[in-house]
This record gives sequence, C-alpha cells and structure tokens, in this order.
Amino acid sequence: MSFFTSADVTTGQKLLEIIYIVIGLITLYTGIKNATDKENPNRVGTAVFWCTLGVVLAFGRWIPPMVDGALIIIMTIPAILHKVSVGKTANPTEEYSKSVFDKIGMKIFLPALSIGICAVGFAIFLPQLGAMVGIGAGIIISIILLIVFNPDNKPAVFLTDSERLLSQVGPLSMLPMLLASLGAIFTAAGVGDVIAGLVGKVIPQGNVNVGIIVFAIAMALFTVIMGNGFAAITVITVGIGAPFVLAYGADPVIIGMVALTCGYCGTLSTPMAANFNIVPVAMLEMKDKFGVIKNQLVPAALLLAFQIAYMIIAK
Repeated sequence: MSFFTSADVTTGQKLLEIIYIVIGLITLYTGIKNATDKENPNRVGTAVFWCTLGVVLAFGRWIPPMVDGALIIIMTIPAILHKVSVGKTANPTEEYSKSVFDKIGMKIFLPALSIGICAVGFAIFLPQLGAMVGIGAGIIISIILLIVFNPDNKPAVFLTDSERLLSQVGPLSMLPMLLASLGAIFTAAGVGDVIAGLVGKVIPQGNVNVGIIVFAIAMALFTVIMGNGFAAITVITVGIGAPFVLAYGADPVIIGMVALTCGYCGTLSTPMAANFNIVPVAMLEMKDKFGVIKNQLVPAALLLAFQIAYMIIAK
C-alpha cells in the first residue's frame, strides 16, 4: 500500500519516506554516472553497487523482502571483490575555492550548522515529525543558504558534489546502516542473554560499582566491534546493564545516558565507525588511513574513565 494513502502512516513517516526516495535517486545517479564513466577502471562493479543500493533505498518499501535481500547480496559482491572505485571527478580548483571563501568568509559554516539546529529543533518542538525529518529540512535550508552565498551554486552542483562524496567514501558509507541492523539482529537472537550468562560468572552478586565498570567498558568494546553505539547499547544493556546495574536501583536515566556516551568512546577508536573515522580520511586524502583514530585514542580513554567515575558517583 502506498504511504500516501495509508491511514496508519504518520506525516513524519511519509516525509521520511520521501527523504529516502531522494537519497535513493541520488545513489542511482551515482551508479549511472559511473557506468558511463570510461575513466573508472571498475565501472561495471561500481554501477552495480550503487544502482542496487539506490533501488533498495528508494523503492525497498514496495519490493518484496526476499527481493530486497537478494539485491543487498548482489550489492555486496562488487564491494567484496574490490570492484567499486572512484571515476572521474570534477573538483573545484584551489584558486576558485579560495576566491569563494574570501567572499563568504566564516558564513560558510552556517549551512552545516542549520542542519544540526533543524534536527534538534524538530526533535524538541516537532516530535511527531522527528529529528530525521529535521535533518532533511536542514539540508534544504543549507542548499538555499549556499545558493544565496554563491550564485554559482546551481542545482547541478549539489547533485555532482553528492555523487563525488559518495564515490570517494565508497561501500564504507553503508557500514552505519548495516551495523545498526546487525545490533537489532543480535538482540533478537538473544546475544544479550548469552552475555548476561558469561558476565554473571565474573561480577559479584549485587556489586553495582563493578557492574557499572563492566557495563561501560563492554559498551566501548562492543561499539568498537559494531561501529555504532546505538547498535551496541541494546545488546549490552540487555546483557549487562539491566541485570547487573539497573536491577539494583541505579538511576536508569543517568546510567542509560552515560552508558551510551561510553559507547561513543568506542566510536572514536574504530574504523568500523566509517562516517566518523574513514570519511574524513577519504575527504582530506590523508596518507595515514588510521590518522583520525590515532589522534582520538587518548581522549577516548580519558572520557571513558571520567564517565565510569561519574556513573559510580551519580548512580
């Protein structure tokens, strides 16, 4: 049933579906552009990856689940075989970039700031629409601002730059979505219960402080594996947080909030968090692929220690 006619679907869900359709169409454009790019050494594999991903993102709601699953498997094959690569890119010259910055100045940060403001604003004041819809609204505002700041920014510029960024990041752009899905699968499969059984043999009965330490460290380590703190917290809370911390009277608001930020310490320390630690490397063309992570390890460890101490004191 179309989301435009279903009475059970909220306005926020409809708008979010539109956003996914737009994302899917941009991804399809990325595949088609690379398919026609004779300078791309792997244009067939690149096109297969991006086009199948675009179909799933844009039209997955109306495609049978088995077909969606088959498309996702097909999508992974070029990535596994290292047949997804960057083709010809039209990067602006250094002189042009400098001239635009001289004209715009620090206002260049306003478009990015508008996305965050809209996301928070929608989450607080328009919860029926949600933060994700807020991000979409923020992107529209940021596009308008960029056009106002620089009239050279025609609609084609945004499409071209979106394709360029997707191509540079490559298959790693899929990691956050796949890992978040994996967290839900782990929870449904009972991984949390297995962890609870193992940890129960280590943590003394009723010792909340030890439970907090194990909970926080497990959140960080599992996030290192998953690359996503939201995926980790469901599994680790079921396995450790609920039976060994919350069950003994610890404040669930404080523990839940800070435990999630403990997971973010793991995010700072893993290449699995592609959007944080791999995307900057690709965009900045850094020679050291782990340069971002290396600079974040010490702050991550210090933050984790502080958060553990805070949870023990404030519990």
